[in-house]
Amino acid sequence: MRVIIQRSKESSVEIKGKIFNKIPFGYVILVSFTDGDNDDVIDYMIKKIVNLRIFEDENNIPNKSIIDVKGSILSISQFTLYANTKKGNRPSYNEALKREEASILYQKFNEKLSLYIPTLPGIFGEDMLLHIDNDGPFTIIMDSQEIMSR
Repeated sequence: MRVIIQRSKESSVEIKGKIFNKIPFGYVILVSFTDGDNDDVIDYMIKKIVNLRIFEDENNIPNKSIIDVKGSILSISQFTLYANTKKGNRPSYNEALKREEASILYQKFNEKLSLYIPTLPGIFGEDMLLHIDNDGPFTIIMDSQEIMSR
């Protein structure tokens, strides 16, 4: 599982010319799945995400989590996070989980994340336009295969 977390002042996702979901501030999360991802991986990554301390405290030090600041999450599925560009100029997406399985994991991820933080999704597999007011900019990349032992 790979996620890109962007701290955001305000963000929205537009689908077919209309705003589908919008958050006032918090995180925009781009998320993708690969073979071997399961509930345990999702649970681990969610704990890392909600406890990540990248919001400023009273001394302007990034020391607060999204829970501490009562932020929201805009969660967007993005299979291209598993693009492989080693050969040629056209990315391969063979490492991305198949559509049906990835859709199920994306739904589980959002449901479980919603237990901690208000989480608004995009639509899996839909063409989406993101409007991200990246705060900082502050962007974190997390890969479950790098940060946890399976």
